[in-house]
Amino acid sequence: MTVRHIVKSIQDIMRKDAGVDGDAQRLSQLCWMFFLKIVDDQDQQLTAADKNYRSPIPRQFRWRAWASAENGLTGTDLLNFINEQLFPSLKALPISGKSPNQKRVVRSVFEDAYNYMKNGLLLRQVVNKINEVDFNNLAERKHFGDIYEQLLNDLQAAGNSGEFYTPRALTMFMVDRVNPKPGQKILDPSCGTGGFLTCSIRYMRERYVKKQSDELALQSGLRAIELKQLPHMLCVTNMLLHGVRDASFVHHDNALARRYESYQANDLADIIVTNPPFGASIPDGVEINFPPDFRSKESADLFLSLIIKLLKKGGQAAVVLPNGILSGEGVKARIREHLLSECNLHTIVRLPDSVFKPYASVGTNILFFEKGHPTKDIWFYEHRVPEGQKMYSMTRPIKFEHLQSCIEWWGGNNRVGRKETDSAWKVSLEQVKASNFSLDFKNPYIVAQTYTDPNELATLLGKAETDVEQLRDQLKFLFKKALRI
Repeated sequence: MTVRHIVKSIQDIMRKDAGVDGDAQRLSQLCWMFFLKIVDDQDQQLTAADKNYRSPIPRQFRWRAWASAENGLTGTDLLNFINEQLFPSLKALPISGKSPNQKRVVRSVFEDAYNYMKNGLLLRQVVNKINEVDFNNLAERKHFGDIYEQLLNDLQAAGNSGEFYTPRALTMFMVDRVNPKPGQKILDPSCGTGGFLTCSIRYMRERYVKKQSDELALQSGLRAIELKQLPHMLCVTNMLLHGVRDASFVHHDNALARRYESYQANDLADIIVTNPPFGASIPDGVEINFPPDFRSKESADLFLSLIIKLLKKGGQAAVVLPNGILSGEGVKARIREHLLSECNLHTIVRLPDSVFKPYASVGTNILFFEKGHPTKDIWFYEHRVPEGQKMYSMTRPIKFEHLQSCIEWWGGNNRVGRKETDSAWKVSLEQVKASNFSLDFKNPYIVAQTYTDPNELATLLGKAETDVEQLRDQLKFLFKKALRI
């Protein structure tokens, strides 16, 4: 049976269980079980290669110890073992001795995880299906990795936890533009399920990893933070699926909860690629961690301030932000002024409202900037939905090839030779200052094309007035008819 069929069979089994309610719980249940199977398969491989290797999971709780077909645990016995022994022990796993980092990963994954299944016989069926996947088989691991990404996409499509997922086309485009390399410290301070990290891993392996030392440099540079339990667990599993040996760099924490001034040089990153949550409420008092000029109750404001802080001199960032942060007054204007003085905001890619459908229909932008030199000019590029398509949707999402025209315009790594087109225009720092540091500049070429013909406008106005008059007459007729009745 193929891996795809195995996963589908598992989902079908879970749907029969009264304890699992909805796609989010199914994915969470699937994730902690696959996590233990992946760790166990890797343990066996690492033990064979290194006699000093020690598994982070105690022997009796390793997948092969209780989930193998020979073990025979099923029904009530299996449920009791998982609920009364496995989960309590892994939630309280002591962080000491051999493999402390890996133990920390296991403990963080299980801190807020749950066994939703209530039928021990169905749970045994799921365990048996998972046993059919060998994660030491590179072909099976890669195939499952593709299915895993589809599961994350399905979670988005169902309208559950949509903030965890950024369209893969955008992650690929942003990573492609910042061009990360092994040895650089690459950070996502709101990593969700790890889309930017996995995309960065693939990008570097395809272009720069030639020997084992390159791979070690790649993995040693990864950094990530995620507040919510489910996406954190999904991200850690995602890292294991992508061959990352130690995923302890994925911290289950709130990046905004640390004092702004407490960050030191070793906390700074060469590359930051992220889609921070916007429109999200923050816990009371979190804004106090930031300087008075940057304090806000909006998460996007605080994340932009934090990203500027965490970027090394000479470092690059690519950040998805909503339209509101480009034009708001007060603290938003002060943060934008700070960004322009600390960094070279060289490019803003404006995205259509439909990019994040169906769970969000808000205008968004990708801001590309480098720290160390103030901004002089900002290039804007307006990405449009392809011809013949009114908007992006679940059935017709944005694809990487849709962004190829922007890549061709970009001008290489040095961004030389850029020209203004009907999709691209340049704004000077003086223009930005004159607008109270607003970055909400519309495409001047679209405006010119729309409003340069006064005769056409007069015709449209006349037609609109005629339509209004006809509607008014129809309403009068209906009112008179109603009064006679």
